[in-house]
Amino acid sequence: MSEKFPLQLLLDLANTRMDEVTRELGELIASERSSQQKLELLQGYRNEYGERFMEAARSGIGAEAMRNFTNFLARIDEAIEIQQHIVEQSRQDTSQGQQQWVKQRSKVRAFDTLSQRFRNEVAHKELRQEQRTSDEHASRKFQEQKNDLP
Repeated sequence: MSEKFPLQLLLDLANTRMDEVTRELGELIASERSSQQKLELLQGYRNEYGERFMEAARSGIGAEAMRNFTNFLARIDEAIEIQQHIVEQSRQDTSQGQQQWVKQRSKVRAFDTLSQRFRNEVAHKELRQEQRTSDEHASRKFQEQKNDLP
């Protein structure tokens, strides 16, 4: 029976952690995309509302309507600024998640390499043992045949 890889528990833990880090990275990427889409939606809305304001200004609007337009545009601009900070933070979080993923992948690869070397060594030992057994059997058979000769 083949020997068990002594670090198998650590390899299993590293693989489990790799799965977790991969899932977390996927969530970070999805969150980044979502926050970017919200920013683009706000910017689109800002552009559309800004165009409406320009049209209204050209057509002539009252002071109250002008104040309402400018106040609303200011609030949209604030929301855009806040969302830009959210997008930037999300990008940083994703970047850190990617670094964690690369680090964990390196650990898994290192344990995989050790595991493969161990399996190769065990297979080589088993092959040598089989060869020794075969050689001993052949030697005994040869001795028996030599002893059976007159």
